Amino acid sequence: MAQPQPEFTIGIEEEYLLVDAETMALTEAPEALMDACRNKLQDQVSPEFLNCQIEIGTKVCGTIADARNDLRHLRACVAREAGKFGLAPIAASCHPFSDWREQKHRDKDRYNDLSADLAGVVRRMLICGMHVHVAVGAPDRRIDMMNQLSYFLPHLLALSCSSPFWQGQDTGLDSYRLTVFDNLPRTGLPPRMSSFGEYERAVGALTDLGVIEDASKIWWDLRPSSKYPTIESRICDVQPRMEDALTLAALTQALSRMLWRLAVKNQRWRIYETFLIAENRWRAQRYGVREGLIDFGQGDIIPFGELVAEMLELIAADAVHFGSASEVSRARDIAANGTSADRQRRVYQSALEKGDDNDAALRAIVAHLIDEFHEDL
Repeated sequence: MAQPQPEFTIGIEEEYLLVDAETMALTEAPEALMDACRNKLQDQVSPEFLNCQIEIGTKVCGTIADARNDLRHLRACVAREAGKFGLAPIAASCHPFSDWREQKHRDKDRYNDLSADLAGVVRRMLICGMHVHVAVGAPDRRIDMMNQLSYFLPHLLALSCSSPFWQGQDTGLDSYRLTVFDNLPRTGLPPRMSSFGEYERAVGALTDLGVIEDASKIWWDLRPSSKYPTIESRICDVQPRMEDALTLAALTQALSRMLWRLAVKNQRWRIYETFLIAENRWRAQRYGVREGLIDFGQGDIIPFGELVAEMLELIAADAVHFGSASEVSRARDIAANGTSADRQRRVYQSALEKGDDNDAALRAIVAHLIDEFHEDL
């Protein structure tokens, strides 16, 4: 009997930084703020490792329209409650100028254990990401899809870049977040697995030794979720604009269904060596949408706009199925006009040209990120 079509429902998780609305610097979230958010949003909001961070998660959503309604509600609530304390959230993967050495992690057993385990590496984790869950019921199907979807992770990363600045300097990278995150163990592109059983045995080898407590400590760019019957994309920088976040979620959902459609016809996306995919991952991290990625089939570097056009053609039927054609088509605009990293650099350069000093120009970036967070709320 043929397996039923997976539901392909989605869930979006986002991490935000909290800044002082006047100085634009990072600040700790008062416990009263967390209490107020939990009172409004229940288990859809939670603290993060650092006191200056807050995390939200949508409910299970069947469509991007559902995700938009929930994400708008979550963002608006966090912004409203933070404003009562003179704070504002920003959805960028790195703060442009605040120093990680001045931030403190939450004094809770879970975070104290994490700090003790990962030492100096985790203390630099002043970064925020966006995770997209896609429901794929059959465990072996999740692994097969993980193997194939890995090819598209650099494409999603390139579209998402929002972290060009770190500690007051332009790093030259569009996603500096990954440079920081990759210092943790068990990160990066997922290894190729033959089955869910192989994945469980690999995780079990570490849990049996007490090296990790469970699969939630596997932080690959794409993984089978440890809590839900989903695959979880973790490659993307968090998005200042809600609509860009929805585009990335819609692309992830549609790509997943496209690969399933291939599978039911006894076809599949060609799997390339992780070494080669990692080169595209680096190009996306370094250049965003500006310099293109390698098409290994053609054996050439293809401009990113052309890659987006090809990807949208591949998933056209899936976007129609999910009613997300307008959301996925927004990827063309991102490829043409640039990511948040490009916009942040434009704001910075414009401020300097108007006569602002470096510090003022960096604050202008944060003000810009606050404005973008509030778009469409």
